[in-house]
Amino acid sequence: MQYKNLKSSDLLKIQTLGDLKSSGYQPKTIKDELRENLILKIKNKEKVFEGIWGFEDTVIPDIERAILSQHHINLLGLRGQAKTRIARLMVNLLDEYVPVVTGSELNDDPLNPLSRFAKDLIAEHGDNTPVSWFHRDDRYTEKLATPDVSVADLIGDADPIKAATLRLPYSDERVVHFGLIPRSHRCIFVINELPDLQARIQVSLFNILQEGDIQIRGFKIRLPLDLQFVFTANPEDYTNRGSIVTPLKDRIDSQIVTHYPKSLEIGKKITLQEAKLKNGQEIVSTNHIMDDLVEQIAIEARASEFVDAKSGVSARMTISAYENLVSAAERRALLNGEDKTYVRVADLVGVIPAVCGKVELVYEGEVEGPVIVAQNLIGKAIRTQFLNYFPDPEKLKKAAKEKAGKNPYKPITEWFMDGNTMDILNDSADSDYSARLRTIDGLDDLIEKVYPQMQGREKLFMMEFVLHGLAEFSIISKKTLDKSLQFKDLTDSLFDLDKFKFDEDEDDYR
Repeated sequence: MQYKNLKSSDLLKIQTLGDLKSSGYQPKTIKDELRENLILKIKNKEKVFEGIWGFEDTVIPDIERAILSQHHINLLGLRGQAKTRIARLMVNLLDEYVPVVTGSELNDDPLNPLSRFAKDLIAEHGDNTPVSWFHRDDRYTEKLATPDVSVADLIGDADPIKAATLRLPYSDERVVHFGLIPRSHRCIFVINELPDLQARIQVSLFNILQEGDIQIRGFKIRLPLDLQFVFTANPEDYTNRGSIVTPLKDRIDSQIVTHYPKSLEIGKKITLQEAKLKNGQEIVSTNHIMDDLVEQIAIEARASEFVDAKSGVSARMTISAYENLVSAAERRALLNGEDKTYVRVADLVGVIPAVCGKVELVYEGEVEGPVIVAQNLIGKAIRTQFLNYFPDPEKLKKAAKEKAGKNPYKPITEWFMDGNTMDILNDSADSDYSARLRTIDGLDDLIEKVYPQMQGREKLFMMEFVLHGLAEFSIISKKTLDKSLQFKDLTDSLFDLDKFKFDEDEDDYR
């Protein structure tokens, strides 16, 4: 009977050290496990990191090479680049179960015991030593590096209460209370935001990484720990709170640089995968244009002069924005007693809180204010995506001046030039929304011409999209009010005397 050929159900029947020896079990390191299981997956053409998109040709091959090389890994990248997600998925490369000495604090391998407890237990009971089984899901430890983390937290310290209770001198290793790292023996150990760890604490990791052992307050304890370290960090030029000390960086075998999605399609796939829609939100129907707009906001933010590029724009922004978008439409339907609804471009007002909370602004952005910056990013996203569905208004304007062609937007702009305004209420019922849009001359005809097969709510969405697009190209004006968006003629808005007040005492306008 060979251990490697046993099913999980048969493994769990092995309860003693004697049974384990009879099964043919041979100890192996965690890095051996990772390497052997990765080789099998590669040979079988299996995907190793499920749900990770955009890294197939960049980050993931680097990680696989590091695992094959049995390296400790540092994932370096801006926030929201799936660094922690990747680390957590590495547990899928571990064996499903490994044996441990029952009751062992350090997850001791029964055939290769490490702790004083396990050694004493085996010496006393021999082949009758009880054995338990450790599932791979439990072989993952994660610690967020914060300035208050101590050596005792990570490595351990002498416990005076234990010494007093057991009546042991401080020279006895049994008085040691082990920290997170020793208790993660035979596990994947992740330290997030490594630069935030104080330099003196980083120094305590030197021996573990290089020699595989630990030192606690001068105790001569030789503990050859078996660990797979994964660190995550932001680029050092971003965080002012600290950096990775050079000797520690030198001991981390592979540093792998992550990145944001390199295309809108990849970003959209991540957002739709991670967004958590709630029960009842199936009443909201959306479309690919709104999916693209939400992702485009992140693209615009990463290129904006108002957003701190060193901080980055997390993928969590688009996830939260998409959830808020759906909730905005859901709330509108609930207010109007509607059983179902369709997203509107005006619902993008709901994503503003998600944008404000997820971007770090530079000084100029702080002066503008987070809400204004968010509105500008939404506007730029609309402008960019508009050209994928409708003719370029600027080119048409230029062609009209040269009398080189007919402008399909002319009936719409003339309607506004006649002094008409259009208020799109944030929470208007579908019937009111439809009636308002259909009052604008030329708007319905434009959609009929460009998208003749489009009907119903999709058509209304595109009609509103035209208004937003024309506003972003400064063909008409758009003003954000508390409860609505107001569209009007651009010239009329520039010379609107309502915004001035006449001061009779000073006989001037102010």
